[in-house]
Amino acid sequence: MDITQMPILTILIFLPVAFAVILAVVPKSMLPAIRGLALAACILDFIACIPLYFQFDATRFQFQFVEHHAWMQNLGISYHLGIDGLSLFLVQLTCFLGILSVWFSYYVKDRVKEYMIFMLLLQAGMIGVFCALDLVLFYIFWEAMLIPMYFLIGIWGGDNRRYAAIKFFLYTFAGSIFMLLAVIGLYVSYQQVTGQASFDLVSMQKLAANGELIRDTGLQFWLFLAFAVAFAIKVPMFPFHTWLPDAHVEAPTAGSVILAGVLLKMGTYGFFRFCMPLFPDMAMRFVPIIIVMSVIAIIYGAIVAAVQTDVKKLVAYSSVSHLGFCTLGLFSLNAIGMTGAMLQQINHGLSTGALFLLVGMIYERRHTRMFSDFGGLKAKMPVYAAMFLIVMLSSVGLPSLNGFIGEFYVLLGTYQTAVRGLYGTSLWMIVVAAGGVVLAAVYLLWMFQKMFYGPVTNPKNEELKDIKMFEKVILAAIIVFIFWIGLYPGTFTDKMMVSVHALRLQVTESPHFRPVWDDPSQVVQPNGDMEMGGGEIKTAQSQPVDRE
Repeated sequence: MDITQMPILTILIFLPVAFAVILAVVPKSMLPAIRGLALAACILDFIACIPLYFQFDATRFQFQFVEHHAWMQNLGISYHLGIDGLSLFLVQLTCFLGILSVWFSYYVKDRVKEYMIFMLLLQAGMIGVFCALDLVLFYIFWEAMLIPMYFLIGIWGGDNRRYAAIKFFLYTFAGSIFMLLAVIGLYVSYQQVTGQASFDLVSMQKLAANGELIRDTGLQFWLFLAFAVAFAIKVPMFPFHTWLPDAHVEAPTAGSVILAGVLLKMGTYGFFRFCMPLFPDMAMRFVPIIIVMSVIAIIYGAIVAAVQTDVKKLVAYSSVSHLGFCTLGLFSLNAIGMTGAMLQQINHGLSTGALFLLVGMIYERRHTRMFSDFGGLKAKMPVYAAMFLIVMLSSVGLPSLNGFIGEFYVLLGTYQTAVRGLYGTSLWMIVVAAGGVVLAAVYLLWMFQKMFYGPVTNPKNEELKDIKMFEKVILAAIIVFIFWIGLYPGTFTDKMMVSVHALRLQVTESPHFRPVWDDPSQVVQPNGDMEMGGGEIKTAQSQPVDRE
């Protein structure tokens, strides 16, 4: 079935909203129906997103499955949706984790109806963020997903949930204010250049590719910085990370899975989608700063994780470290490194999401997350221990598992940039970042040893039973992708590569060589060994251009 003629992205966004409306009129006493409808909504959403992969044209970097309708014409606001290789898997990851999170929410007993409504609205907002091609529409979805997550943490979270929810809201909302000011600045600049009122992202990217969107270097600096601060808070990058551990620790398990698996990716996605193509010259100038911040995040997050006594807090700080690799690869401005950053977003969503699920499973049984309360779990819960080991090694970056591929691409691409001395980078940055891989092995292996090996010293652990069948299915679904990406990464990178190359050209080449994003005749074609950095990139308006 050809879905290119269908409003498939609208369906993906508003199908959960429709089910949330249905849930609103279902009596609270009908708990099985409430849980069943919420799970059905997520399953249908995931089924609907599967054809996106098969009908996505990996040879083109332009947006696909585009929907464009006039909305507020006098202000230049439109309902404009589309995806490319940078957003395809983020949409699918959102739908996939949505199923697992709602299914695991079987453990939620209080205010189940409201909980499921917030989960569905959250999924709609997240998908909207990854599909929106109008700046105002993007901002609406960006703010919309903030509200349900605030309530999920504040109502169903831990003992310190209100503090964590308010901190999460204030940090994110503060970043949103900077982004809103930048959106208004872009709107004014576009109107001055073209004489037309528009918030259309694709039109702005076309002007930016030609070097015509913002000619004032000072204005470019402030607008880039405003977007960068908003996205750095969401990632979160050091030193904007302090809201994350509190939010993770206090959020319900499903909230932590969505927070780590999807919400944090909105920050890195924002850099990909807005900061780099709209401000290419400024992006190059900020490369040394962001790479240093990324390296600090990698090492700092790993060191702080290593001294935690709470399993969930350890996993939370590990996210700061792992997402440092994403921003490191992104600002390597190297095709391999940027592809690794894109892939590592997916890897982190799977591996860290699974770790939070595993922590949630043991918490539901023992109502504690402290290392000192465990020990010897391997003897009592062998299946749980085996699955925990696989996911943990994935996060460590063991070869043949997904984490290795993403980190290898990032380090290789950043090394290629640094060894050539491009964009103000230096080799020491990469050497220090590689130390983060070693530190990850230290704190994750230490955690596993403390929890699963040794004698069962706590009498309360004697009564523990292994995980239930539905929990095994949830974890097995993630483990399939952990091995799939680790063994056959081309299944995923092939869909990303052309979009990544186009973005890299958008940033690093002069306006004459930059591809035009909304011209369907444009094709960015690798010539040679694209994966390993050899060969050339050709655009329809240039001669072959060396990639580095």
